Order: sequence, then C-alpha cells, then structure tokens
Amino acid sequence: MFEKILIANRGEIALRVLRACKELGIATVAVHSTADADAMHVRLADESVCIGPPAARDSYLNVPALLAACEITGADAVHPGYGFLSENARFAEILEQHSIHFIGPKPAHIRVMGDKIEAKRTAQRLGIPVVPGSEGGVGSDAEALSIAKSIGFPVLVKATAGGGGRGMKVAPTEDALSNALATARAEAQAAFGNDAVYLEKYLTRPRHIEIQVLGDGQGRAIHLGERDCSLQRRHQKIWEEAHSPALNIAAINGIGATVAKAMRDLEYLGVGTVEFLYEDGEFYFIEMNTRIQVEHPVTEAITDIDLVLEQIRVAAGGDFELRQEDVKFHGHAIECRINAEHPQTFRPSPGKIVAYHPPGGLGVRIDSAAYHGYTIPPYYDSLVGKLIVYGKTRGECLMRLRRALDEFVVDGVDTTLPLFRRLVREKDIIDGDYHIHWLEDFLAKNGAPSA
Repeated sequence: MFEKILIANRGEIALRVLRACKELGIATVAVHSTADADAMHVRLADESVCIGPPAARDSYLNVPALLAACEITGADAVHPGYGFLSENARFAEILEQHSIHFIGPKPAHIRVMGDKIEAKRTAQRLGIPVVPGSEGGVGSDAEALSIAKSIGFPVLVKATAGGGGRGMKVAPTEDALSNALATARAEAQAAFGNDAVYLEKYLTRPRHIEIQVLGDGQGRAIHLGERDCSLQRRHQKIWEEAHSPALNIAAINGIGATVAKAMRDLEYLGVGTVEFLYEDGEFYFIEMNTRIQVEHPVTEAITDIDLVLEQIRVAAGGDFELRQEDVKFHGHAIECRINAEHPQTFRPSPGKIVAYHPPGGLGVRIDSAAYHGYTIPPYYDSLVGKLIVYGKTRGECLMRLRRALDEFVVDGVDTTLPLFRRLVREKDIIDGDYHIHWLEDFLAKNGAPSA
C-alpha cells in the first residue's frame, strides 16, 4: 500500500479522496493555489503545499509544481481526482518516470479513450455496440455530407478530443451541415487545440446511461451497475440516479456483462465509466471516462462499495478481492449537483457563503468542501456540493430528496437549488419519463425558476 498520497485536485473531490486515504491509514498531501489557501481539504490534510497563483494553468495544471510538491513531501503516489490532469496520459507517464504512482489507468488506455474516434474503434473491437457514424475524422464538407447521407439526418458533429459539450453541434438537415461543421471545428480548436471532428447519428430522445467498471490491470474486471445521467443542460449532467427508471435488471446485467468482459480483454486498471446513449431498447457507446466520476456516490449508495478506496487499492497492486457475485444492488439513489449559478441565467455566482446549512437525516449524504464563511473563487468550476439521497424505492428516494432540498440553505451566492426544488415535483421526473433533451425543452417552455 502507498505511504503518502498527494491529491492533485481541489474542492469536494479532493476532500473525498482525502477521506478514503484516512480510512486506509495513508498520509495525505493537499496542494492548492493561492486562491484555495483556506479550502477544507487543505485544512484537513496532513501536509499542504502551495503550487501557484489562482489560474489553473499556473497551479493545478502545473506539472513541474506538482512534481516538486511530491519531492518536497515524499509522496509516493498521486491521485488526480476528476478534471484537471486526471485524464492526461503524459502526466501519468511523467509521474512513472519519477517513480511516483499514478492512481488511475495505464497511460495507453487514457490516450486511446481520450480520442473519441480511437475510443469508438476500440469499443467496436471489444464487442461494445456503437452509434452509427463515420469511421474516423471527416475532412472536407463534401466527405461529411456523403457520410451524413449514408447514416441519415439528423447528425451530430463531435470533436475527436471533445468533452463537456464543446465542439458538438447538431445538423438537422443537409443545409445546416456546413455551418455545424465550421462551428464545431472552431470550438474544438479553441478548447482543445485540435479541430478534428467526426459524425454520429443523432438520436432524438435517448437516455444517457453509463456503466461503472473496476479492473485490476491483469485481466480481472467487474461492473457495478449503471447510472442514468439523462437530465442535462448544454451537455452537462446535473442529476444522476441509479437504477435507471428506463431499465430492468436484466438489461443492466446484460450491458454490464458486455462492458466487464471488454475491460477484462483490455486489462483495464482502476475505475472507469463506459457511457452509452440508450434508445428503443438499444445501447450505443459514446465514450469512456478513465477516472472517478463526479456521480460515483450514486453507485456507492446502491452497492455499499467505496469506489475511491477500491481505486487506491488496485493502483497499489493489492489483491482484487471483489467478484461480480459480490456486487449486490439495493434501493435507489439520486444525486443533484448544486452549483453556484444564477437560477435563471445560469451564470456563475462566486462569492462568500454567509449562511450554510446542509440537510441531514437517514439516507442523506453531502459531498461538499463548502462551509459557513467560505468564499467560492471565480477561477474554477461552480460546484458547491453534491446532494446524494438514498431510499429503499425510487418513490421513497424522491420524497427524501424533496425534504433534503427544502432543508438545504446556501446564502450569499446564487445557487441552482430552486431548479432542483422545481424538478423534483415535476410529473415527468416523478414518473421517470425523461431523456437527454428533456431539461432544455422544459426550460425553453417554462423558463428557469426564480431564486
């Protein structure tokens, strides 16, 4: 087992990793920018190192500073959390060159799955169903048009190095394709330094289903069920739940078994999430995230398995004790991502929290680094915290979620709490009848809630 882990992240995920380390008896090192000097993970870690000024490129993305922090503190492993350098294959390789363990997949797997085209090809080779689309990146508009006609409109133009909805545009008709290509390429170049795009069939009312996996890197891997992440705004997830209201256990076990076998064949190491669009009873692979997910607590709630703890264990080369038959699903869980954003414009709302009262009670979990008097800096994402609620049934979970949302107090900054208080009372949500376009259609029709 590792002796000391440097947590190369901030906010609630840094705190989440720190807690797992504490339970394993591993010493922790927090790194922070000058803007995060008073952050909760810095307060609770065994050691802390300032790695630069507020801008992420000068701190949390500053590889030489992170290496220096490892050397100063004697950390023998780095946990990257999610975001920042968590899916940076070169960072993992640099750590290895300095005899520091990267708590994550093999660099080759990060690199393959980080390229949407190579990921799709790999998925096909491993027997995972994929969305119909181009075999690779498309060059000219004429080539794109020929491919689009063969798979049928509408089509989705996607950046090969994309993420978070950037470099992604829908072309509903032939006339709209040229503009969609140009816009997607420009966004991709600005966001990723790579303007390559590819085409996929655009599904009109799919659900976003993801399968959680865990592997030991030596040919053993299991799945831990699915999460439904269909409630999204601008391709950003805001609400995740398990089990999906659209799936039965036979469908879950079927796609789970397919993915687990693929991960065994790939000799995948650590945690990962294979994401699908699901429509008319069919699953279509869209991407794989080679890291811990923001929504991992949903799976933890219905399996009683600590994913971060297991991630650390397999990275350290420990025995892979979990077997597929050990994964027992029970109850229902929902996670709401509470952001510091204006509830109508969704603009970030950084500032000082002047009152903070998280909800509690049976089945309620809060993953947050916020506290009374904490100042949310303007330099990073706007996540205040994640509210995770568990119930024996989905109905009980929704009732508990309504109560928890009404109890949650965050004053001093705008938050998306009013949106969730509204959603949890909507008939379609209560019935589980929604898809990836549902939220934006709902907001366009009804408007955003007032604070």
